[in-house]
Amino acid sequence: MHRSLIAIALASAAVVPAFGQDNVVGSGILPSAATNSATRPMSFAQSVPTKGALVIPMRSATLPAGAVDATTAQALDAAIAAAKYEGKEGSMLSLRGIGGYSRIILSGTGDEGDRIANIRNAAGKAGQDLRDEAQPIAIAGGLSADEAAAAAFGYALGQYRFDRYKTIDKKAPPANPVTVVTSESGAADTLWKTRHAAMAEGVALARDLATEPANVIYPESFVERARTAFGTTANVKIEVLDEAAMRKLGMGSLVGVGQGSRRPSRLMLVEYRGAGTGAPLAFVGKGITFDSGGISLKPGAGMWEMKGDMSAAANIMGAVLSLAKSKANVNVIGVAALSENMPGGNAQRPGDVVRTLSGKTIEVLNTDAEGRLVLADANEYVIANKKPAALVNMATLTGSIVGALNDEYAGLFSRNERLAASLLSAGTATGEELWRMPLHKNHLEDMKSDIADIKNVVEGGGPGASLGATFIGFFVDKDTPWAHLDIAGVNWADKAGPVTPKGASGWGVRLLDELARTYRVE
Repeated sequence: MHRSLIAIALASAAVVPAFGQDNVVGSGILPSAATNSATRPMSFAQSVPTKGALVIPMRSATLPAGAVDATTAQALDAAIAAAKYEGKEGSMLSLRGIGGYSRIILSGTGDEGDRIANIRNAAGKAGQDLRDEAQPIAIAGGLSADEAAAAAFGYALGQYRFDRYKTIDKKAPPANPVTVVTSESGAADTLWKTRHAAMAEGVALARDLATEPANVIYPESFVERARTAFGTTANVKIEVLDEAAMRKLGMGSLVGVGQGSRRPSRLMLVEYRGAGTGAPLAFVGKGITFDSGGISLKPGAGMWEMKGDMSAAANIMGAVLSLAKSKANVNVIGVAALSENMPGGNAQRPGDVVRTLSGKTIEVLNTDAEGRLVLADANEYVIANKKPAALVNMATLTGSIVGALNDEYAGLFSRNERLAASLLSAGTATGEELWRMPLHKNHLEDMKSDIADIKNVVEGGGPGASLGATFIGFFVDKDTPWAHLDIAGVNWADKAGPVTPKGASGWGVRLLDELARTYRVE
């Protein structure tokens, strides 16, 4: 290589500091120091721009009053009639060469269901379609303040992108602003700034963490990335337990999962207090930053997807970030139980017995059922030290929930009817929907171990999602309202949805944000 090229390479390389080869974990070379390209900023106005690109949410074939000037409206009416466009929910008609606009998108909301949700989805769908449009964007059509804020939120979710590792012919998408037009621009701007912007930031954090490769996000770097995201946000306290602290406490179930990896495990707690001294709502998430299956090794095909086995922990951090940055009147604790499950020489073996913080013992029959193991210790630590008013677990836990619910719902398991009802209501309100799944007393009987208190799987099959939930609930005392969300089918989008580009979905940020705001703590 020519000397000048070597100098350029050395100057641009992202290198992990090392004090000697024995201290290097991985290659010691980060894949990039770049960030994702900038997204379009949001603002609100009372008048419709006369140029750029325009998005008009349509509930029927009739243009909303005041969306465009009379001449442009006449041309649009003719185009709508020619295309037989009806404004059905999820439909879209893209037009060019009308009026002074580079492009006009008619994005259907339909006239049924939740109007706010339909407008959010219509804007999100348009945001994905307009990704490469090198023009300012306007969204207009007789929108109220609530509808305008929802449109901005949907567009923000839809325009998400993760492109920091692209280097060949990389061209950043346009970042021209988005202006949402409403006669209530001041009220819409307040709604956006006091809630929706923070929620969009929380979803982006969750998607970023889940999309990053496992050589970039591992327990220690997850902690630092989350710390950076929270920064100096008011009323937030962060606590992190390293392996030495967890060993001292006897948290053998969590530490055991990561013992085959050179990346040490962590337990991260982010507490936000926006409502005084009342008992907090606890969200406790599985954070397996890579899941090889351990000694019970997974098949190689598709194993790369296991970089996202920490999606639940990422989503929980995103939800707490949303609540804290919007100064919500709630008390919450977000917990990330972080390990890397690898088949190293020190890895735990099938048949090992581990002990949790409370002294309960687990026979580990399958090292690939590891998410429930990290949650066992995390639950016990939170209950013993934080005394939560209720506890919600979240995990990409089982393939069986995917077989049952596909990607339409996450599975909900709960012993508490009020908490379950609140979660179902929050799912309906946000579009992150849940389906109640069974827990039965026989499940616990099936999980009894011959040599320990409980085993982590039932060999030979059975209702895998319910058995996994039963195991997790075993480490939550009966007096604590508890629910478990199995998100294995919804954490990753194989194809784009209205507000979810293909890839990590950030599923659960909006759900948990809504739950925290609406759940009545007794």
